[in-house]
Amino acid sequence: QVQLVESGGGFVQPGGSLRLSCVASGFTFKDYHMAWSRQALGKERELVAAIENFGIGTRHANPVKGRFTISRDNAKNTIYLQMNSLKPEDTAVYYCGAVKRWSDISTMQNYEYWGLGTQVTVGS
Repeated sequence: QVQLVESGGGFVQPGGSLRLSCVASGFTFKDYHMAWSRQALGKERELVAAIENFGIGTRHANPVKGRFTISRDNAKNTIYLQMNSLKPEDTAVYYCGAVKRWSDISTMQNYEYWGLGTQVTVGS
């Protein structure tokens, strides 16, 4: 049974930091590129960051460049999202996803697996 379980979300003040984790099971983790996406209330889901299956290449969306960093540990079947300098507009549910083809990383419907998400709220 495939599972992607996100954790680490919560409430933080603007300028603060959070580290999200996603633990994968039920599939061959190293065969998949992994990504974080987010969906704010009333908006479409958008890609936040993606990382190639062996962690060599990454891509970060323009709104988070320089503030967020994606990483992975294939020995632990886990990906991370370090989020610094958080802004109110970062408030969303953050999802972890797995995709076979790097060319599909921006196409949410082409992902093979998704987690249930973790809420991140940035406010004062």
